[in-house]
Amino acid sequence: MKRHEVRTRIEEAGILPSVRVNSRELARFAAETVYSAGIPVVEITMTTPGALDVIDDLAKRYPDMAVGAGTVLDEESARLCIDAGARFLTSPGFVPEVVAYANTVNVVVLPGALTPTEIIAAWKAGSDLVKIFPTGHIGGVKYVRALKVPLPQIPLIATGGVNQLTAFDFIQAGATAIGLGGELLPKEALHFRQEDRIRELASRFLGLVRDARALRETYY
Repeated sequence: MKRHEVRTRIEEAGILPSVRVNSRELARFAAETVYSAGIPVVEITMTTPGALDVIDDLAKRYPDMAVGAGTVLDEESARLCIDAGARFLTSPGFVPEVVAYANTVNVVVLPGALTPTEIIAAWKAGSDLVKIFPTGHIGGVKYVRALKVPLPQIPLIATGGVNQLTAFDFIQAGATAIGLGGELLPKEALHFRQEDRIRELASRFLGLVRDARALRETYY
């Protein structure tokens, strides 16, 4: 899967699920469930035990899934993730060496940022999209809307503070996508392997993204 294809898949899905669990088995279950629910993108965080093995397994078994690595904090980790099959890299903050390495090997990179200065720096460094994290602690929807006024050319992913009540508003405010963790993959649903519950949540969020985009196109 080429870089532009991965980026397009993320943008079209409008949802970036983040899997942060305590076992390989749970990580595989979470990724496979959201994929089967219609979200062809998933981020496996490096804090997950055996994250590289999970990424390698998913990349081989699901060639149409854009599986990425999250919480990538240095160049060596970035290299290991890409060698394992990660098709994109992301982190909670802007790590210049990770962005630089991703660009060197032509892999999608989505660093985190918070302030306008950080966002601009991440974008100029060659990021494909920029994650605003933690969005909910710095103004939420209003903050994203304010950022898009002077920075309309930078695709933003709203992460942190996104739930069923705010997802629609984040997309309408101009976010290209929303980042979801526990709101899409509740701990209880993972523990008890409640596939139907996760699929229902995925369906709701996909619907919210679709409806918000349709309304945004109507008025803008």
